[in-house]
This record gives sequence, structure tokens and C-alpha cells, in this order.
Amino acid sequence: MDVRTKVIEIIAEQAVLEPSDVTMDSTLADLGIDSLGMVESIFAIEEAFDISVPFNANAPNESDFDISSVATIVAGVEKLIAEQKT
Repeated sequence: MDVRTKVIEIIAEQAVLEPSDVTMDSTLADLGIDSLGMVESIFAIEEAFDISVPFNANAPNESDFDISSVATIVAGVEKLIAEQKT
């Protein structure tokens, strides 16, 4: 399973939606995910990919991890996985 598919599955689960309802352009707010759901999504992503996401829930705009859309989350996860392999 690729990163994109897994991230979409995790986000869809948090939003109580089908993965087909989640597009790369969707924002977490579009999907009805609140700040708690966002934190749970980040934890689930960390667990699924065995990575550490540099995200501060108390200051999300100051984070190095862009959560502005599903596409940016996928790109961020792919970057973290690549960095971990080096």
C-alpha cells in the first residue's frame, strides 16, 4: 500500500467518511476534522509509518509539517519517510 492510500484511509477514518470521499485537495476542516481529530490523525500516521511528525498541536501554524490539505500531508509523510531511510 502506498503512502497516499494509507494517509487517505487514516484521514477518512477520523472524518468518518469513505476513503473515496477524501480528495487530495480536501482540507481537514472540509472533512469535518477538528483539532482533536487532527492530533489523532497525526498519531495514527506516525504509528502507521513508524515516523515522528514535527507537529505542535498548540502552535500548528508554527509547525514544519504542513497540514493545509491532504496533498500536503501526504507530501510531508513521504518526505519524513525518505529522510528516515538516509
